[in-house]
Amino acid sequence: MELREYKSTDCEQIAQLFYNTVHSINVKDYTEEQLNAWATGSVDLQEWNHSFLNHKTVVAVEDDEVVGFGDIDQSGCLARLYVHINYQGMGITLKNYVMEKKTSSGFSDKSSGGNE
Repeated sequence: MELREYKSTDCEQIAQLFYNTVHSINVKDYTEEQLNAWATGSVDLQEWNHSFLNHKTVVAVEDDEVVGFGDIDQSGCLARLYVHINYQGMGITLKNYVMEKKTSSGFSDKSSGGNE
């Protein structure tokens, strides 16, 4: 598994990973209506790409497939953190890696939300 910086070419896979993760992992805690509001399956890829480029964004890749991602915004808050259903609980240290990158980039020490 490779942990690396975000590339614009990752955006489409990340959008699909986000949708699939919300609708599989979070199904036990939210109603279908809530899941559909949270992850509609239709995101503005240009807007997401812009956001990821402006944040400190890291992706986990296995066999050319994005299996996780996380990003820290400019205020130092953890904006998003999602891991593919088949890689949950397997010791992916994506959160630690993202937080380490935040610290090394001089962001403040804040965190919030996400799905590990």
